[in-house]
Amino acid sequence: MIAPMIHHWLTRDDLGRLVAAIARLDAAEGTAAQRALERGAVDELLDTPAAREAVLGQGGAPAPVPITLLWYVPVRAALRERGEADVQMADFAATVPVLFLASRRHRALARGDAGIASWWRSIAALPDGTVAQAEQAADTGALALWWAGCFPEWVSRKTGGRGMLRAYVTFATHAFALAARLLGHRGAGGELYARAAERAKLLRAVLASTRREFIGSDAHSADGRLDRFLERMEGRAPRDTLGN
Repeated sequence: MIAPMIHHWLTRDDLGRLVAAIARLDAAEGTAAQRALERGAVDELLDTPAAREAVLGQGGAPAPVPITLLWYVPVRAALRERGEADVQMADFAATVPVLFLASRRHRALARGDAGIASWWRSIAALPDGTVAQAEQAADTGALALWWAGCFPEWVSRKTGGRGMLRAYVTFATHAFALAARLLGHRGAGGELYARAAERAKLLRAVLASTRREFIGSDAHSADGRLDRFLERMEGRAPRDTLGN
């Protein structure tokens, strides 16, 4: 079951690489970041504008930091800009793409995008009211967010245009709500999934905006990736062809 894991995965070496990336852009900010790290003020360090600027990098490439930081720092910044200050929610949102990119089991789950009907069948096939059913609901809800947030052009082209994006977000909302209901009395993440259900639309928008920062408005075309590379070289914000 997908749960917030970024903070658990981060090591001091990871944070040291972030500090070094900050220092390359601004020596004074780098010194302040090092002091925060020495105090153990990890969230203070991750929340600084300097961290976001460093992670996004200069020119055509992002900073040489772990994938956990490449997703968490801009996701956290985007959520805060939208009024969502919950660190755990930012951690959860960033964990979704990291797992589907880096975990063999989750890559297998994501392969091919079986679609909403198949996901509902996979949930219904499990015994009602069980932890297994809750876990499947949580994982497929996260998978819907992953596709709709990180690959919205592909989802839109599949069928139905932007209506399909809304359908994916609606599925994620209901799947997370089901996971929350089934896990609520077990104290195993029910509250987190209830909040994720309420914020599914926001989480998709934040994943989409973060994706665009790195690979542009269309990750599935060479022209889209080239456009974003040139935008980054020129310091321009990415174009949003689908909206949030």
